[in-house]
Amino acid sequence: MSYSIREAQEGDMPQVLTLIKELAVFEKESNAVEVTVEDLKNDGFGEKKLFHCFVGETQERIVGMALVYPRYSTWKGPVIHLEDLIVTEKMRGSGLGSALLKEVVNYGNDLGVRRICWEVLDWNEPAIAFYEKNGARVMRDWDVVQLDENGIKTFLELQ
Repeated sequence: MSYSIREAQEGDMPQVLTLIKELAVFEKESNAVEVTVEDLKNDGFGEKKLFHCFVGETQERIVGMALVYPRYSTWKGPVIHLEDLIVTEKMRGSGLGSALLKEVVNYGNDLGVRRICWEVLDWNEPAIAFYEKNGARVMRDWDVVQLDENGIKTFLELQ
């Protein structure tokens, strides 16, 4: 099946949100998605653009996406974070994931970043194998640390 990769447009956000929800189900977090189409539109295309998104489409239907945003490393300098690279289940194995990753890497290279980073679940062996096959280093000795909204409030209450 053929596909094309392009920069996302504001009108793509309903389909992008559908992909995000599909990923949440795959990652066994189906109720965790709080972002809305309006959030995606405002945050990706508003006055203060917080992310950049690429989509993969076939026959005018979005079947994959990659969302990145800028970060800064105290060791490396400017970097980008790949928040999600999602390929709908029926398109896995088509090369779309590789094409989206290539788009992200080209984008980062054009920006002059010194690193592109992301997380992968430790049980997602197909994704780990895909990333390693493409030259990424999966750092299994690092743990992800987060403060969600409740964690932020708890932290502030304890101070």
